[in-house]
Amino acid sequence: MKPIGVFLLLLIAIPALAQTKNYEADTKTVESTLSALYEVISGEPNQPRDWDRFRNLFKPEGRLIPTRKDESGNLVIKTLSPEEYVALFQSRIPTGFFERELSRKIETFGTVTHVFSTYETRDKKEGPVTNRGINSIQLFYDNNRYYIVNIFWCAESMGFELPKKYLSKK
Repeated sequence: MKPIGVFLLLLIAIPALAQTKNYEADTKTVESTLSALYEVISGEPNQPRDWDRFRNLFKPEGRLIPTRKDESGNLVIKTLSPEEYVALFQSRIPTGFFERELSRKIETFGTVTHVFSTYETRDKKEGPVTNRGINSIQLFYDNNRYYIVNIFWCAESMGFELPKKYLSKK
């Protein structure tokens, strides 16, 4: 390859490599993993989300499972891959979306951690609460990092009131 070709290749490759982000700190602890999850989906209207950061939190076979109502009003679930969630979530970006954790209950055995994470959502960071619910989050720890395996959630908008025991920080 001619020297000018090598120069041009480096000119293109170096900025691309510099843009690679290190998300290692996001998955060191249960707390950092959950913080990263809530941070990455939250943002002002039209603010792009770091979907690579989001994807990094999950095992490739991970799933997100919202509880919803079908056309007849029956309670059902919908299973989404992280990629399907990203595509579905795009409709929230123009309006803004903030999800914040209110409380957390953690149980761990071996490689498995289960978290009941009570949340609230808002369209604006300081706006009124638009919904609350519980994320049931299953994490896998491989001795190096945590991975989200499943997030299964139910919002109060499904017709259920949050029990007080899931609103306290204890």
